[in-house]
Amino acid sequence: MTVAIAQPGQARLAPSERDELAGRVGLAGERARRLGRPVLAALTVSADPGTDPSAVAFASRRPGEAWFCFEQPEDQGSALATLGAAHVVSGRGEDRFAEVANAWRRLLADAVTDPPSGPRGAGLVAVGGFAFAADGALAEHWSTFDPAALTVPEAALARRAGAVRLTLAALVAPDDTPADVAARLEDRLERLGTAPLGLLDPAPAVPARVSSAMPPEHYVSAVARGVERIRAGELEKIVLAREVLVRTSEPHDPAAIFGVLRDAFPGCYVFCAGTSEGALVAASPELLVRREGQRASTVALAGSTRRSADPAVDDHLGEQLLHSAKDREEQAIVVRRIERTLRALALWVTAPSEPVLVRMANIQHLATPIRAQLAEPIGAVDLAGLLHPTPAVAGEPFAAARRLIPALEGLDRGWYAGPVGWVDAAQDGEFCVALRCALLRGAVAHCYAGVGVVRDSDPAAELAETEVKLAALLPVLAG
Repeated sequence: MTVAIAQPGQARLAPSERDELAGRVGLAGERARRLGRPVLAALTVSADPGTDPSAVAFASRRPGEAWFCFEQPEDQGSALATLGAAHVVSGRGEDRFAEVANAWRRLLADAVTDPPSGPRGAGLVAVGGFAFAADGALAEHWSTFDPAALTVPEAALARRAGAVRLTLAALVAPDDTPADVAARLEDRLERLGTAPLGLLDPAPAVPARVSSAMPPEHYVSAVARGVERIRAGELEKIVLAREVLVRTSEPHDPAAIFGVLRDAFPGCYVFCAGTSEGALVAASPELLVRREGQRASTVALAGSTRRSADPAVDDHLGEQLLHSAKDREEQAIVVRRIERTLRALALWVTAPSEPVLVRMANIQHLATPIRAQLAEPIGAVDLAGLLHPTPAVAGEPFAAARRLIPALEGLDRGWYAGPVGWVDAAQDGEFCVALRCALLRGAVAHCYAGVGVVRDSDPAAELAETEVKLAALLPVLAG
C-alpha cells in the first residue's frame, strides 16, 4: 500500500504500518527509560509516485515551525521536503561541523528506524545548514538561523526517478506514553495536504524598491583593495560579496518564489530553508559534496560570464570564458585546494584536466567535477566541514582571506556561501553551497552575490558580474 496525500484528513497508514509504528515507538520508549535519555523512532513507507514533496511541505507547514525543501529537478526529479522538528542538533564556532556530526551519530546509535533505502534522502534524515563563518549568522535578520543547525523532521518526503518515500519520526522521552507519541505522528500524517505553490503578482500595486545595503562604490573599493593585497603577495584569491535589499509592500511568498526558481533553474540545487520568522531560498549551481558510501563527489565552480539569447553570441561568450586567463586561474585555485583536501582522505581522486562550461538560465560557469574513493568511512557532515569553505567562496590561502573578507565586505554573510543540505542514517548526504540566495523576512529580502578576485581583476567588471548573478533572483523578488 502507498500513502496518498491530497486533502488534509485523507492520508492514512495501512493497519500493518500502524502496528509497526506503534512497535517502534514502544521500543524507543523502552530504550529511553533504560538509557535515561530520549531515543529517536522512525517509520518509512511508500507514498504515491505522483506526490510533489515540496508542494506538500508548503501546503502543510504549521505557523512557527521549521520546513525544508531541497530539489535538483534535472537529477531524475530529485527532491527532499520536510516538516517540523522532532529534534535539532546545533553547534557554533570553529568546531560546529564536528559538534553537529557527533550529535547526529549519538542520536543514530540508539535510534529505532529503517536502514536507508529508496531515493536519496529517504528514511531518517537531518536537514539544514551552516553559516559561512564560524561566528556568522549573528546579525538581527539572521537571528532564527543558528551558526550550525540540522533538524530531524517529524515528516519527510523523498523523491527520485518516480519513487517517493514518506518518513515519520519522533524523539521519545523516558516519561513519554508511546501510544500518545504514535498517535501524534499519525495526526501529523493525516494533516498533510497538497496545493499548487502559488503565483507571484505580475503587476504589484506598489513597485518593489531595490537598493544596495552599501553603495556600489563601496564594493568597487573593496575589490580594488583586495587586488592590492593579492599583488602585494598576501594571498592568491579572495571572494567578496555584496548585499542587495528588495522591499515590497506585501510579505514575500517563499512558496511562489521557490516554484519560479525550480522551473527556471532545473539544473541547480533549488532549496528553501524556513524558520519561524524567515526563509532562505536559493537556486545554487554549486555542489559542495555528495557522499554515497565510500564515494565522494564535488564540483569546483569558479569563473563566470553572462548568457545571450543569440546562440552565436552565447557560444562566443562561453569560448571567451574557457580561454580567459583570469577565470582559468580562479578555477585552478579552487581545483587544487579541493584535490589537496580529498587526497588526504582518499585512495584515489580524479578530475578532468580541463574545465567544462556549465550553462544556467542567466549565467555560465567554468566547472570541474571531482570524485574520490574514501579510504575511511567519513560522513557527509564531516566531509562538508573539511571542504568548506572552498576558494570558490572564500579565498586562497583561507587563513589570509578569512581576516580580510569581513573587513572588506562589511556584512554578515549568515548562511550565504555556507553548506545547506541533508545527511541520512548511513551518513550519506548531499550539501550544496548557498549561492544565488535570498533571505526573506516579511516584506524585505536580503540578496547576496559575490565574485572571485584575483591579480588581474577589474573592480568595475567584478561589480558588473555581481549584477549578472543577482539577476537570478531580483526579477523574481522585485516583479
